[in-house]
Amino acid sequence: MTALASHPKREGTLLAALEGGGLRRSLDGGLTWAEAGAGLPAAPITALTVAALDPDMIYAAIRGDGLWRSEDSGESWHFVMDRPYLEGTEHDVLSLVSVASPSGMGGIWLYAGTKAGLTRVPDCFCRWQDVTAGDAMDALAAGKSPPPAAPLPLGEPIANLALAPDAPQRLYAGLASGLWVSTDAGVNWAQASPGATEALAVDPADPLHLVAARESGLSVSRDGGATWTRSTPFKDS
Repeated sequence: MTALASHPKREGTLLAALEGGGLRRSLDGGLTWAEAGAGLPAAPITALTVAALDPDMIYAAIRGDGLWRSEDSGESWHFVMDRPYLEGTEHDVLSLVSVASPSGMGGIWLYAGTKAGLTRVPDCFCRWQDVTAGDAMDALAAGKSPPPAAPLPLGEPIANLALAPDAPQRLYAGLASGLWVSTDAGVNWAQASPGATEALAVDPADPLHLVAARESGLSVSRDGGATWTRSTPFKDS
């Protein structure tokens, strides 16, 4: 499995992207699965996310292709955007998250993590853009220096992006160097803790409550990733 998304308004509804390509949907919390993804290319899906303000709208990043959207919870899909163009070439999207922000064209940004760094696009899908402070362009137009920014480390693939819907300014990014956190929608980042983060989830009711697959195994944090407790190992039933 290469990506997994849950429906925030329909308990038990899951979408899973398969390693060899294809999409499956479950309506019972994963007990049974059926084929989904009508219209999607046969290539593997590298990332999935549910739209921040419309839980029936789902985005899928396709390896070697681009960004696709479903407006009916995964029943049908259509193409909306090419892959991000960074450092002179297109890059596959490794992680994807929908962020409700007033600076987006429709109040929504899609943030994408790639091997070449972080980028984003408003939901008009006009073009992929650098993540900068909201007044950066105004400063440049006035001949002033843009406000300072502390981006994610260069050269590290961004394997995971996550947030709690009620705290859209607080983003988490999982890199090989550790877990990073931003409190201003991705302009400035600080390392919350070292150690590779392979998978990450944020409690919708508490943006500081995290569950992650880390080097030490499945771990839980109650303080935004500063400290971690090893989760109880799974037991066979």
